[in-house]
Amino acid sequence: MRVYQTNEIKNIALLGSAGSGKTTLAESMLFGSGIIKRRGSVEAHNTVSDYFPVEQEYGYSVFPTVFHVEWNNKKLNIIDCPGSDDFVGGAITALNVTDQAVILINGQYGPEVGTQNNFRYTEKLGKPTIFLINQLDSDKCDFDNIVNTMKDIYGQKCVLVQYPVTTGPGFNEIIDVLLMKKYSWKPEGGMPVIEDIPADQMDKALELHKALVEAAAENDDTLMEKFFEEETLSEDEMREGIRKGLVTRSIFPVFCVCAGEDKGVRRLMEFLGNVVPFVSEMPKLHNTRGEEVTPDSNGPESLYFFKTGMEPHIGEVSYFKVMSGSVKAGDDLVNADRGSRERLGQIYACAGANRIPVDQLNAGDIGCTVKLKDVKTGNTLNGKDCEWRFDFIKYPNSKYSRAVKAVNAADTEKVMAALLKMRQEDPTWVVEQSKELRQTIVHGQGEFHLRTLKWRMENNEKLPVKFDEPKIPYRETITKKAKAEYRHKKQSGGAGQFGEVHLIVEPYAEGMPDPVSYSFGGQEFKMNIKSKEEIDLAWGGKLVFINSVVGGAIDLRFMPAILKGVMDCMEHGPLTGSYARDVRVIVFDGKMHPVDSNELSFTLAARHAFSDAFKNAGPKILEPIYDLEVYVPGDYMGDVMSDLQGRRALIMGMDSEAGYQKLQAKIPLKELANYSISLSSLTGGRASFTTKFASYELVPNDIQSKLIAEHEAEQAAEDE
Repeated sequence: MRVYQTNEIKNIALLGSAGSGKTTLAESMLFGSGIIKRRGSVEAHNTVSDYFPVEQEYGYSVFPTVFHVEWNNKKLNIIDCPGSDDFVGGAITALNVTDQAVILINGQYGPEVGTQNNFRYTEKLGKPTIFLINQLDSDKCDFDNIVNTMKDIYGQKCVLVQYPVTTGPGFNEIIDVLLMKKYSWKPEGGMPVIEDIPADQMDKALELHKALVEAAAENDDTLMEKFFEEETLSEDEMREGIRKGLVTRSIFPVFCVCAGEDKGVRRLMEFLGNVVPFVSEMPKLHNTRGEEVTPDSNGPESLYFFKTGMEPHIGEVSYFKVMSGSVKAGDDLVNADRGSRERLGQIYACAGANRIPVDQLNAGDIGCTVKLKDVKTGNTLNGKDCEWRFDFIKYPNSKYSRAVKAVNAADTEKVMAALLKMRQEDPTWVVEQSKELRQTIVHGQGEFHLRTLKWRMENNEKLPVKFDEPKIPYRETITKKAKAEYRHKKQSGGAGQFGEVHLIVEPYAEGMPDPVSYSFGGQEFKMNIKSKEEIDLAWGGKLVFINSVVGGAIDLRFMPAILKGVMDCMEHGPLTGSYARDVRVIVFDGKMHPVDSNELSFTLAARHAFSDAFKNAGPKILEPIYDLEVYVPGDYMGDVMSDLQGRRALIMGMDSEAGYQKLQAKIPLKELANYSISLSSLTGGRASFTTKFASYELVPNDIQSKLIAEHEAEQAAEDE
């Protein structure tokens, strides 16, 4: 394989809903370019993509597959992305390291929720986008209706480059209005017969050709002037106009293909090779210092590792993009994130499970290597005198969580090691060891996402695991002031223990004035503040601790011990054992003994005094509330809203966006536990949602009573 220069390389992300035919298209592209000798199929489990056992088990793509084709002296690096929204991490990774998106649309159904999500990601990242209508041989395919729906959603930027003469099982002809030719195929597909457009299609072809010419001309002033003068452009001028329009996202070309029958695939690759932007034509990326990095093969050597694959008999396969310079087999590089040195024993061009050894890869190219010592997903390796780091891939928040534990307690450490290893393959699997909840929580993008993790854990790693609904990180606080005192006294021969603490607790709000006096039972207590500490709690909120002891009733040296006792209670709230927050504590009196008083005595006295005061201060449980955005087809809106109201959600607003309704709400985390499953069931998998932590709010009284009773039952069970 020859060495390709930066201006001969194009990087493309292949996106689309589950079932849109990406893996089948990838097979046809690899076959058409000669990388493989025969086309595999998803049903036969022998495709270049979807080669992991879990993918073959479920019949879905789980990981993005990197492959390349060589076409017309160009190298096209293509990343075939999973279609399910549960595996969105693969699509986001791919879009960040490629320069062009090809979004497949299922000819049976038209734009689906996955199409919408993928387009939203391309929009956010500013990536050029081509639409590809696939499965034109389906008897359910209504091409004109699909195009009208696309224009309703994405606007008039959707411009046809091709259209089918007929659709359904007899599909075998398309009209290309860029080349103004008819392409037709024999039943087995493959190489097309290229002919002049027949008379009965000429009027339609000319009309669409004119629309394409006009769309291309709009992206260049010189082309626009020529269009006004001559009402046409040459083929090369049209390509130039389309290329510029792709870069600025002012045109979304629409192509036709039947990937399963290998029809239209070669023409698509021809367009990708001739028209879509090169790496060098796209906006430059920035390193973590904000410096613009040009993909220059003569620049400093720098590789960004965007994906790690775990493969049997090989171990870790590390995929990288050459951000700058040229990389060669045997190069010695430094890991900018971990400080370690690495030698690249061999570098490869990617072809799914196959790897083709190469001598050199230049800036902008994508490749992989194996057997690195200490390189993780997201790391940067640099050559001499280069200290760049990259951190440009941002993943969405998790949507579905489960507590995970080994069925056999002896396997606990192995399970944790396997979870952390798998997170290298998919960064949207987030593993959290929660000290607060005393659970290991695995967060993901949906139920199927975590079910896949469980399958791999049990089938690949041979580690049976159990999933449970995770506990909710409630918080406790108070709603009124209260006073308490406690004397800790213990005498058992020799030096004893003695400490007495009098304190007041009250709710704390940011900016509230320092206390002057309090009244309890008709008695007034004046405050004389000696010191104040504002503690930002690791779990959110504040503890304000005030020393207002006068007359030396408690020695100053015991104040840290009293604060420790208070913090012990803040970490294990009196109601449910949850963290407490937003409390002000004023220690105003107490007693000590010249011999028996020590730090432990005052810690214990403070702990009891605070607990008693807290329980008498109108204690309340707070629950985490999340902002929820649901993207749902209009005909399911009523069902989705009804379901949300049953989940104690507060509807905040509704809006239309790209053919879908966007519903905004605030919802308790407890009610989100199985929301992804319910939403999929309600909408036939056509809706999606995002969540973001908003605040902590008071739980209703009936739920608070239930939570306290459950906690007391748990405590009683532990004491038995």
